[in-house]
Amino acid sequence: MTDTGPHEHETRAHRRFASRSGTRASTAAGGGQERGGDGTRVALRERRDRRRAVRRRRVLKGTGVVAALGVAAGVGVAAHLNGNISRVDIAHGSGARPDGIDGALNILLIGSDTREGLGTSEYGVGTAEGGPRSDTNLLVHIAADREAAYVVSIPRDSMTMAPTDCTDPASTVSNGEIRRWNDNFNRGGPACTVKTLEGLTGIYIDHVAVIDFSGFQSMVDGLGGVDVCLPKAVSDEDAQIELPAGRQRLDGKEALGYVRMRKSLGDGSDLQRIDRQQAFMSSMAQEATKSSLLLRPDRLYRFLDAATQSMTADDDLGLRRMMSIATSLKGLGTERLVFVTVPTEPYLPDTNRVQWKSEAANALWAAIRDDGPLPGQGKQRPKAPELTVRPSAVTVSVVNDTGVSGLAGQESQALAAQGFTTTVADIASTSSVTGVVVHHAEGDTESARTVAAAYPGAKLKADATLTKGDVRLVIGMGADPAGEVPNREGTEPLPSPSVTAPPAPTEVASRTADEDICG
Repeated sequence: MTDTGPHEHETRAHRRFASRSGTRASTAAGGGQERGGDGTRVALRERRDRRRAVRRRRVLKGTGVVAALGVAAGVGVAAHLNGNISRVDIAHGSGARPDGIDGALNILLIGSDTREGLGTSEYGVGTAEGGPRSDTNLLVHIAADREAAYVVSIPRDSMTMAPTDCTDPASTVSNGEIRRWNDNFNRGGPACTVKTLEGLTGIYIDHVAVIDFSGFQSMVDGLGGVDVCLPKAVSDEDAQIELPAGRQRLDGKEALGYVRMRKSLGDGSDLQRIDRQQAFMSSMAQEATKSSLLLRPDRLYRFLDAATQSMTADDDLGLRRMMSIATSLKGLGTERLVFVTVPTEPYLPDTNRVQWKSEAANALWAAIRDDGPLPGQGKQRPKAPELTVRPSAVTVSVVNDTGVSGLAGQESQALAAQGFTTTVADIASTSSVTGVVVHHAEGDTESARTVAAAYPGAKLKADATLTKGDVRLVIGMGADPAGEVPNREGTEPLPSPSVTAPPAPTEVASRTADEDICG
């Protein structure tokens, strides 16, 4: 600041005095000067108002620019992330595909062992078959009510039936050949794996995402690392990993070695590696929850950018769809994220391979196909739905899928006593359904809800062969007898049940994502 002396202060005071004197003199000079003074004040106010209006317009314009930039940035981010993803037609070579359950989602996650993008040859440069293999296979089932999610590990050394030619719609599982699960991806990519899984299980696959070594490594780094717990120190040259015993935090490179190693822990089998991978995924879920990943745009972007750069997915699994699925699961706690493995037994022609245990595996697939509880975990009673269709407006065809004689007739009578029009369907039992499944016409869920109210925990399934008001009720293993629906018609008591459905198959081994990784 420039210093000023006494003379300068006096000069400023003189100018202010002269200005005030001039104003008073002008006012005393007569009416014309007074009006001129008023005009001057009006002009000053007008100029001031104009300046304020200009400032407001500038602020509004600036705000609009900022908002536009925000929208453009959001669009740009979405375009960038979607552009990262390679696309694949997962229905290629498929003929008729299974039906899905309303609202439920089945997503097949495949870990490819391609080495591209790693920037290193530490893990080798290719495979013996000359292409990538599915190192990890996970079927993620998200319940329609978003109250549960299952992650099913499919052992890569499983020997199953598979289409001989995955590109030919006429080549199916039923007329195919026995093949190792891992070879489906090597022969025909995600589409061949989907076609084989749908043919074996009857489960409709909504989406597929393939992540390679590089993508997995980057995703772990995007989370800031993940905790693991080792019972002993490990040194595995093939997996390029050397770690001490105990609880510790791994970066992406270390985590890749940890989930891949087979020879340094346990018996070296793929099944034990699956157990370790499930524990690691539990830890990842805990880390994502603890860090509030969805609430941190910066971390979420880094994570999604890392994931999508090494991802191949179906055409419908874009960023918007991913975020929609993630948002629908925001209330799902880690205690309701359950990891299971397809039950297996030794494959006798080759003891280095396994095959699915027929009864236990079928029960697991039925639970997922029908959006029900896992075998042995019982039924959860949901909130009673608000019913909008009266029983007398619904015709129910009852199917006995248990093999127990008289069950369909018994349930038909219990429903008829409440106002439903019922028939017993002449359909052979397949003994594949667990619990109760209510089939309904496309868009006619309300009729199905009225029937399902008699069977808490029943699942709804759209069926293109049915018309509005017609419902097919399938009674499976572990189903309870019909109860009263809230809007029943008639007052006669329900007949006492004389036969019961056989119990559901035995429980499958599982772990939840909230379990202590060192427990």
